Amino acid sequence: MSRGIFVTGTDTGAGKTLAACALVHALRARGLRVAPMKPVAAGAVPHAGAWANEDTLALAAAAGAGAPPLEAITPVLLREPMAPHIAAAREGRTIRLEPLLEAHRRLAAQWDFTVVEGVGGFHVPLAPALDARDLAAALGLPVVLVVGLRLGCLNHALLTAESVRAAGLRLAGWIANAIDPGMAAPGENVAALAERLSAPLLGRFPHSPRAEAGALARLVDVAPLVN
Repeated sequence: MSRGIFVTGTDTGAGKTLAACALVHALRARGLRVAPMKPVAAGAVPHAGAWANEDTLALAAAAGAGAPPLEAITPVLLREPMAPHIAAAREGRTIRLEPLLEAHRRLAAQWDFTVVEGVGGFHVPLAPALDARDLAAALGLPVVLVVGLRLGCLNHALLTAESVRAAGLRLAGWIANAIDPGMAAPGENVAALAERLSAPLLGRFPHSPRAEAGALARLVDVAPLVN
């Protein structure tokens, strides 16, 4: 039976894709066949004569030679880099839940473990009556929260964790990602979250404009996710 996690963040720019890619690397290092997925992506660039999202490409690269095709990793690709429900409306499209769930079921049937990256924060709207929280709840996967370490992250992280649990989901762990090199007292902030989140700290990433997911994988403890 396939296992998996849903990766969310305290906000856009928290480092979800970097963390998701590091998690894919770390899980593969344990011998698991891992399928990454970013069900909805907004923002497309030319790639191999077609269009692709840069996060999707990063996830595929992390999965290695046996990665699923890009269209399986991201079944809903939107051209403009903006809130998904707005980008979809501009294209005359409506994002629906069931096709996303079916796309995940197909991946889960073929791989040992799925790493599903959300879009934006936990409550980003996907359609008039659908948001990222609804998708996570329907998938039912344990959640990994990526906390972008910057001023305000304590409130954002604790509110997101509260929302995860209110959705009936388990917060399986969190990753602290130093996105602001000038943040005051980052260690104390991490300690405060460790006391309050009631979930294991899976890894702490140093600030690096050129961070590589493969290298950061060595800083991630995925044992709580697979044991």
